Amino acid sequence: MKISAENLTALATSILTHAGGTEDAARRIATRLVDANLTGHDSHGVGMIPAYVEGVLAGQLIPDADAEVVQDKGPFLLVDGQQGFGHIVAEQAMTLAIERAKASHFAVLSLRRSFHLGRLGDWGAMAAEAGFICILYANVQSSRPIVAPFGGSDARFVTNPYCTAIPATDKHPMFLLDMATSTIAMGKVRVADLSGKQVPEGCVTDAAGNQTTDPSVMFNEPLGALTTFGQHKGFGLALLGDILGGSFSGGGAYLPEREVEAQILNNMMAILIDPDVFGTADAFGMDVDAYTDWIKSSPPAPGFDAVQLPGDPERSSAKDRRANGIFLDDGTAAQLAEAAKSVDVPQHEIVVFRNSA
Repeated sequence: MKISAENLTALATSILTHAGGTEDAARRIATRLVDANLTGHDSHGVGMIPAYVEGVLAGQLIPDADAEVVQDKGPFLLVDGQQGFGHIVAEQAMTLAIERAKASHFAVLSLRRSFHLGRLGDWGAMAAEAGFICILYANVQSSRPIVAPFGGSDARFVTNPYCTAIPATDKHPMFLLDMATSTIAMGKVRVADLSGKQVPEGCVTDAAGNQTTDPSVMFNEPLGALTTFGQHKGFGLALLGDILGGSFSGGGAYLPEREVEAQILNNMMAILIDPDVFGTADAFGMDVDAYTDWIKSSPPAPGFDAVQLPGDPERSSAKDRRANGIFLDDGTAAQLAEAAKSVDVPQHEIVVFRNSA
């Protein structure tokens, strides 16, 4: 089914409001979730709402929690998310970090114990829109590990995303690299499983460590594992997510004693840098423009229309999906309807959602 961004936002807002959030907070969260769908990142879109509802009902997600500053040392901030909605507490924490970066030309934010942060790229983009280069590392604490270390056969950590955002220039849009350190995100495996599709080769292994394209091994015993992208390279970057995002913040790296059912906690390090700290922002922008032009002038390889830089596919997807609607597979739609029922969303709202395709 396809549904408009407006109708999907309305349903998401209703579910999150009935789950215990204020209507304003619910709409802000819903807008970011739908933005993830619009940009083609369905793994971090409204399909996460059932997990949020489960977290609320289990007492692992605190709907009205705000970010709490634990230590404030000028450009250095340690913030506790108090298990609140990541889309709320991360925005609060990043707002503080941007204020510090404006005053000091840089800032380091360490955010711990936030419930699912959504797209890490949202927070990189927030800093870049304020004029700052932003580098982010994050880890995940959940009910079980899902990614195997390079050379290992069972899961030991989660998808630990990495992001770098560079402000737009007068000539080119924002550079936004946002990626899981697993070959594909767990959400993409969820979408494939619900859609009855296979995952690409090299992304998933079964319980014995053998490669498979069957996504169901991530949901049925004996459980399989995701692989790290680029073998040892993604593995190394994943470890940095746990160490810099988790250990440094005090939220902790992934360990089995931290596993809690219905929990999806993120810890994050964000480094913000003023591109004009040396008074050379104009030269920096001009060089980025020249470099971008050079890279994108490469003749397309067979099967490609053009070279795309990080952020380009998302902008293209958003343009298409705003015009033509957002595709939801039947499995995700059913899970959303079930989540809505579990928090007593009025039946007529669910029916409207079902009939809005």
